[in-house]
Amino acid sequence: MNIGAAILATVQVTAMVILSPILVGLMRQVRARMEGRVGAGVLQPWRDLRKLFAKESLQAQGTSWVMSLGPVVLVASSALVCVLVPLVGTVTFPLIPDDLFVMVSVLLIGTVALALIGLDSGSAFGGMGSSRHMTIAALVEPTVLVAVYALSIPVGSSSLSLIVDARLLDPASVASPVSLLALVALFIAVVAETGRMPVDNPSTHLELTMIHEAMVLESSGRDLAWLELGSWMRLGALLGLVGSLLVPWGIAGDVTPLTLLVGLLMLIVKLAVLGSALAAGEVFLAKLRLFRVPELLAGSFVLAFLAVTASYFVVQG
Repeated sequence: MNIGAAILATVQVTAMVILSPILVGLMRQVRARMEGRVGAGVLQPWRDLRKLFAKESLQAQGTSWVMSLGPVVLVASSALVCVLVPLVGTVTFPLIPDDLFVMVSVLLIGTVALALIGLDSGSAFGGMGSSRHMTIAALVEPTVLVAVYALSIPVGSSSLSLIVDARLLDPASVASPVSLLALVALFIAVVAETGRMPVDNPSTHLELTMIHEAMVLESSGRDLAWLELGSWMRLGALLGLVGSLLVPWGIAGDVTPLTLLVGLLMLIVKLAVLGSALAAGEVFLAKLRLFRVPELLAGSFVLAFLAVTASYFVVQG
């Protein structure tokens, strides 16, 4: 079991390292096509990473070791999230539970690391971006917890792999009102956590609107490459979680070459569909004012809370 879990973890992390830049490139390309532009191509994020990794990291005067260690912590936490989330299969390590609360805690480590990078530079933009980032994170993390918790109530466990396995055994639960409410709330939370429209605009550098870009504005070279890769891996892992909960079919229940291949192909399809849908929706959305973002996230939390309440009623009924 440990060997199988190690193989699956390696496959999932490797797949997300390779696929997450392609996912971002696909989303940019879909958005460009719908806006009447040619676009830079699906592989452009990989070209950007190659260029950044070849450059030396330059840091502003007065910065500390946080600027160097922060990108590594972000990538490491993103890789651990890719291990914990059942993206390709549901085989887990006995001593490393893929628990919902563990996954959210690991996500929070990366969130704090990114905020500290913005603060360490000492710039006004960095501090502004970190402040906005942590405000949104304080609203997003409870929504993620409550939304997935609603799906865990019928299972009796907060283990993500057991939740996915239960949804595989009971296909009717996928289309239940509880599931729909929880998944809508989770999707809104993922959009906010990864800095997509309408919470943040990833394609702008205007100081009045940027959140993620403000925190990485003082980073360059290899440090910026690690920051971008870590952020893209978080996006891929969270969209993969939504895909696994929405369409659990194809996820490997054991570790064999055939099941891993099927699970990997299904992961690619889910990421492509969800990423394209998200990018297409962004074309028709305008960025919300900063003070309206809590209203959106509060609405998603209400949906998640309603999913929990309905789930308890279903279990007791």
